[in-house]
Amino acid sequence: MNLYYWKHELPFRHPFTISNGRTKTHQPTLIVALELGKHIGFGEAPAIAYYNISVEQMIADIEAKHQQIGKFALTDPTRYWHYLHHLLPKNPFLVAALDMACWDLFGQMKQKPLYQLWDTEWTSTPLTDFTIGIDQPEVMVAKMKEKPWPIYKIKLGTPDDVALISTLRQHTGATFRVDVNGGWTLEEALYKIPLLKELGVELVEQPLAKDDWEGMKQLYSASPLPLFADESCVFEQDVARCVQHFHGINIKLTKCSGPTPALRMIQQAKQLGLKVMMGCMNESTIGSAAIAQFLPQLDYVDMDGPLLLAEDIATGISYEDGQIITTGKPGLGIFPSFLA
Repeated sequence: MNLYYWKHELPFRHPFTISNGRTKTHQPTLIVALELGKHIGFGEAPAIAYYNISVEQMIADIEAKHQQIGKFALTDPTRYWHYLHHLLPKNPFLVAALDMACWDLFGQMKQKPLYQLWDTEWTSTPLTDFTIGIDQPEVMVAKMKEKPWPIYKIKLGTPDDVALISTLRQHTGATFRVDVNGGWTLEEALYKIPLLKELGVELVEQPLAKDDWEGMKQLYSASPLPLFADESCVFEQDVARCVQHFHGINIKLTKCSGPTPALRMIQQAKQLGLKVMMGCMNESTIGSAAIAQFLPQLDYVDMDGPLLLAEDIATGISYEDGQIITTGKPGLGIFPSFLA
């Protein structure tokens, strides 16, 4: 297979802030492509600073292993993932992008969208939420009014979380989900969650620090709202640990190292009685189209990446009042517009 890659800086429509004051105006991302015959598959891995994997590191690993990455007889994407997993053991983000590209390529070779290759049907797919980052209340209200949506994910982790949600609730009857990114103590969570339920919040994502398992066990027993693991559930081995600590997990393709392990994580979570969400990491349409292929298997989805960006670099999915619409074409069904 021939291997190509491109670096992009994706600008946000608005500065994006989560708990602990982390704000960014652009999302660095790496696009990779695998070419075999007349087909070419694409994948994406955004760089997230607090996971210590930069676009530059991914490019360095590609250049160091370029020949080995392309030297594989593609008969089964899962076998290619295992090959990459051992070839690049310290870079799951790059493995994720290559795994995504491989599945896109394989789907084109088989002339089927991925959800059909995975023996699922496009029925009862969940609506995606739209994320509102932490800001002054009036700014967050303005962002909601700018983008009327049936479900909002509200970033929290401030001393005024309850008052903030109360203010937002005055301006919409939409469903609220909250994402704390580990920004609460156990005491804060026990106090705030019942109040948030009264304000129409549907679920809480990552309320406590990712390694506060004892606190999560106590909160799980007391919480009147479902709790979803994000930073506490990165890889396959984390799924089982979430039982009796969380009610569900949020899978990120980039963090878990691609669609191949994500398929196994979904199966394992369902066997353990956990709900399944899949989330984005501010990907363009390329990475978001990969999330879309999982929709028939998900209970919840957060794939608003392209909606948060001022500029996209691909076409292939669209949004209509929370509903995700794909092209239905083989593989991911996308076209990178930067190649036009």
